[in-house]
Amino acid sequence: MPATEPPPRPSRPLAPAPVSMRDLLASCAAAEAVSTPPRLPDPALAKKPARRPRAA
Repeated sequence: MPATEPPPRPSRPLAPAPVSMRDLLASCAAAEAVSTPPRLPDPALAKKPARRPRAA
């Protein structure tokens, strides 16, 4: 009697969960914001003294 092999399992789901384009774009924007390092301060702005409001 020949041995029967089990049917092969799919390596990943057949259909991905539905994701709206809005959610996809929001997740991409969030990932970019988190992965982008902060910019260095502009040297031209660093030379100017900070404007402070006058005391009343």
